[in-house]
Amino acid sequence: GASSAATPGPCVPSPFPEVVELNVGGQVYVTKHSTLLSVPDSTLASMFSPSSPRGGARRRGELPRDSRARFFIDRDGFLFRYVLDYLRDKQLALPEHFPEKERLLREAEYFQLTDLVKLLSPKVTKQNSLNDEGCQSDLEDNNQADAKFRRVARIMVCGRIALAKEVFGDTLNESRDPDRPPEKYTSRFYLKFTYLEQAFDRLSEAGFHMVACNSSGTAAFVNQYRDDKIWSSYTEYIFFRK
Repeated sequence: GASSAATPGPCVPSPFPEVVELNVGGQVYVTKHSTLLSVPDSTLASMFSPSSPRGGARRRGELPRDSRARFFIDRDGFLFRYVLDYLRDKQLALPEHFPEKERLLREAEYFQLTDLVKLLSPKVTKQNSLNDEGCQSDLEDNNQADAKFRRVARIMVCGRIALAKEVFGDTLNESRDPDRPPEKYTSRFYLKFTYLEQAFDRLSEAGFHMVACNSSGTAAFVNQYRDDKIWSSYTEYIFFRK
């Protein structure tokens, strides 16, 4: 009887190079094509996979490009570095008190990175300002089950007492240094509110300008956050008025 053999079809070359240049919101990134495909069913895998349902259109070169022929993605260019890091390592390292967690969560949702969304979601609920000011935590040490500590983030005020009272008025808590005369200096006052924006507005209205900023803290994996580590850092803002 007659016999037949299947002949493999011609190999269809990928329309994408091995190394892909991206323009994300004006920021340029260079990565491997395989990195963009590393999370199946994600937005990026769909965009850059020739075999995806969207791939047929993509093979015809319909992905937008910038003036230098880089693939253009109209998203937050700064935050995309964390998205790309996650695609490479399947881990996410952020600075403590990272102020853009909620926006990064939106980027993770847009790119359909389910595990990254899970990593970010619990932390967003603790944020109510530019940073983690105002968060409260009840800590219980495993070795001291009867000992509980409540740590409340505060905006501390350091400087000449008269100026602090002029700027912050009755929102200034003086209970930790109550008897100092106005011409003296203190580093023990703190504000009764926990919103940095509100403090900055008051300083600006009083004619002050920020001249320096520095912070103390180390990076940590998001899924390895511990409350005692979260509270071990601070950010200092220095204002000056002529």
